[in-house]
Amino acid sequence: MRTLQSPVSATALKGDSGADFEDDVNGNQDHLVIGDRTFKSRLMTGTGKYRNFDEMRASVDASGCEIVTVAVRRVQTNAPGHEGLADALDWSKIWMLPNTAGCKTAEEAIRVARLGREMAKLLGQEDNNFVKLEVIPDAKYLLPDPIGTLEAAEQLVKEGFAVLPYINADPLLAKRLEDVGCATVMPLGSPIGSGQGIQNAANIRIFVDNAKIPVVVDAGIGTPSEAAQAMEFGASALLINTAIAQAKNPAQMGRAMGLAAIAGRLAYQAGRIPVKAYASASSPLTGVVNS
Repeated sequence: MRTLQSPVSATALKGDSGADFEDDVNGNQDHLVIGDRTFKSRLMTGTGKYRNFDEMRASVDASGCEIVTVAVRRVQTNAPGHEGLADALDWSKIWMLPNTAGCKTAEEAIRVARLGREMAKLLGQEDNNFVKLEVIPDAKYLLPDPIGTLEAAEQLVKEGFAVLPYINADPLLAKRLEDVGCATVMPLGSPIGSGQGIQNAANIRIFVDNAKIPVVVDAGIGTPSEAAQAMEFGASALLINTAIAQAKNPAQMGRAMGLAAIAGRLAYQAGRIPVKAYASASSPLTGVVNS
């Protein structure tokens, strides 16, 4: 397995104490493993909705992410805002995650996934077999089709893809996708681009408790606190686009989201205190000075 080098500066991942958050407090490496690849960052970002390429590049760099998702159809057709996207990032440092956004059926998604694999090869990533699978027939709510997603996933896994399926927060569907060989499951926190935060907390916890593959919370996160919350549940990683791209200062928000992913992961590993219905003094009650 190869470990990509993060493009973010060292100071972006270090606290005031200088402790490197890429390793845990005991010095153990805590990396994200998807398929046969290893990544230091647990934040993935997108390329859509930015005002320009300069803001996108600055945000990707500031976030420390190593995986960036690209809508294959929009690049292939030079859709507005996507012209020249293939040349906008340094793909020797960033792992491309082609996605099948815009596909309404399993058949469309399979065809676009194949195009995405070829696009990655043209950009020098010869061994890139990743695909973010999206099958979304509804244009209003943008909710994924569970049946079409499962059908497409089964075929793409047979063709050697590392499939990262975007799905509703349905633990039973997640189990089926894991069983057919998907590399991750990607439940939505809330509808795409809504900024509603984590509306499916109970189900995402079920994902985390039962999945043997990484759980990547995708869609709906609007703030770093929500990003940290998802990681505190035990999610393996996050995919965030709109909240960064549409922020007043995208690069600053990208850095905030990157740090939130780190903080949430550390908090999950540390283990929170039990919730109690009564107060518990933080100072000892013995040895109190009496007046």
